[in-house]
Amino acid sequence: MRFDVPLVVGLSVLVLVMAQDGRIGPFDGLLLVVGLITYTVFVIRQSRREAAAVQAEYAKEFGVAAAGWLARLPVQIVFVLGGLGLLVLGATWLVDSAVSIARALEISEAVTGLTIVAAGTSLPELATSVVAAMRGERDIAVGNVVGSSLFNLLGILGIAALVTPGGLSVAPGLVFFDLPVMIAVAFACLPIFGTGHRIARWEGALFLVYYMVYVTYLILAAAQHDALNSFSEIMLGFVLPLIGVTLLVLWAQQRSRETAS
Repeated sequence: MRFDVPLVVGLSVLVLVMAQDGRIGPFDGLLLVVGLITYTVFVIRQSRREAAAVQAEYAKEFGVAAAGWLARLPVQIVFVLGGLGLLVLGATWLVDSAVSIARALEISEAVTGLTIVAAGTSLPELATSVVAAMRGERDIAVGNVVGSSLFNLLGILGIAALVTPGGLSVAPGLVFFDLPVMIAVAFACLPIFGTGHRIARWEGALFLVYYMVYVTYLILAAAQHDALNSFSEIMLGFVLPLIGVTLLVLWAQQRSRETAS
C-alpha cells in the first residue's frame, strides 16, 4: 500500500481544490475518469508482473475453479447483469428513502448523504473486508477499502460530474469542513499503515472513534444543538491534537526501528 494510500491522500487534496468554486464541473469529471482509466491500466500491468511464487500460492490457497455449469461464461454474464439490475434498484430505493428521511427530520440532504447513504453504500465493503479478514486474507480486506476509496474519488465522482448537466454543485459546508476532514483521515492512514505494515486492533478502534465523533458532530450541527460549540472546542483543542501526536510518534518509532535494522 506504499503507492495506493498516498494516492488517496493526493486525490483527496485534488478534489478539495476542484471544489473551491463550489462545483465539480464536467472537465473536472473528465480528468477524474481519465485518472481512473490510467490507474486501472497501471494496476493491471503491475499485476501481470507478479512472481510465479505468488501465483502458485494463490492456486494452492483457492485451487482451480470448478468446471460446472456455474463456471460457464453465459451463466456468469447473467449473474453480472442480474446483480447490476438489483444494484440499480437498491440504489434507487436508498436515495428515495434517504431524501424522505432528510425531509422528515428537516436536515440537509448533504448530511443525509454523509451518514445514512454513505453507511448504506459501504455495507457491502464492510461485509467483504470482515469476511476476508476472518479468513486470513488481510491484504484483500485492506485493498478493498483503499481500492474503494480510489474508485469513489475517480470513478463515481468523475462519472457523476460528467453525466450531470453543468457538473455537481458542492455545498460550502463540504468545502470548508467535510472535505478537509476526509483529507485529515487519509493523512492519518499513512502513519498507521506504516507501523509494521499492520493495522492493530487498537488502531482500528481509533478509526472507529474518529467516525463516531464525526457523525456526532454532523448530528449536533444539523440540529443546531446547544452542545455543538462545547463539543467542537473539546475536539479541536484536546482530542484531535492528542490523536495527531500519537500517530506521529508511532510513525517516528517505526521509522527508527526500520533504520536500526
